[in-house]
Amino acid sequence: MKLAVFNDYRLGVVEHDDTTIRDVTTLLPPALDSLPRQRVNWAIAQWDQLEPAIRAQHGGAEHAIEDITLRAANPAPGQLIGLPSNYRTHLGEIGAMTVTPPGKTARDIGFFLIAPSSVSGAGEAFEIPAESSRRFDHECEVAVIIGKGGRNITRDAALEHVFGYSALVDATMRIVPDTAPEDRSLRKSFGTFTPLGPWLVTRDDVTDFESIESSIDINGQRRQHAHMSDMIVPVAEAIEIVSSVLELSPGDVIASGTPGGVGPLEDGDTLVISIDRIGSMTIPVRARPQVSPRRW
Repeated sequence: MKLAVFNDYRLGVVEHDDTTIRDVTTLLPPALDSLPRQRVNWAIAQWDQLEPAIRAQHGGAEHAIEDITLRAANPAPGQLIGLPSNYRTHLGEIGAMTVTPPGKTARDIGFFLIAPSSVSGAGEAFEIPAESSRRFDHECEVAVIIGKGGRNITRDAALEHVFGYSALVDATMRIVPDTAPEDRSLRKSFGTFTPLGPWLVTRDDVTDFESIESSIDINGQRRQHAHMSDMIVPVAEAIEIVSSVLELSPGDVIASGTPGGVGPLEDGDTLVISIDRIGSMTIPVRARPQVSPRRW
């Protein structure tokens, strides 16, 4: 099943070969109307009871995809977790701008946190800080959305805790060696820096995950391409690592890490991220309309 968040954070099911969305928001408690960004987290946590109702409900309003605005697949994940240096093709490719020690991978380093407020959707632009001289890069990733929470989850049981998957762009402001070496979480947490979508595909619809291919094109030119089997730390091991430190909850997002081919984004670019059996997003890149009090 494909679940999408659209317009004023309503919840829908993507149907008819990804051309329409059936609104199922009325199946959720009215109390969530005051917290619309939390609808996905609630739906995931209550999925055993909600799924039969969604499949049986045929009277929800239908909307053509082109007539709605797609929001982030989960607009308010409690935790947004990234895996550094998780593809060998990416190791060392940005030279002095890397913050990962030579020869180290996600298996050695663990993970980092990104502000959940950085997420945006397929219907929203990616915004570069205005009047900045810094380099801002795209990173092509797959988002793993947690269904069943917990701590100390072993890799043998980890995939049972996955609810589904989505496409994710992990954008990054690169450091300037000896001048601007900000923390990794800061550099990835600007608003709109984590496009997540176009929708959430439940795990039962994604078979043979490691054969999935991912790619990013900028202005029609291929920049990144990889298979999930290329990940150094696969999904199950990543869940084991993360849950050994913190408790995972329904709706949390773990980003897979990026393959090689990262590169800069500029005002006016068009980014297309595509993930097999999940979907694609076409995202315009724009400079922010206002200059921040601190210019990066």
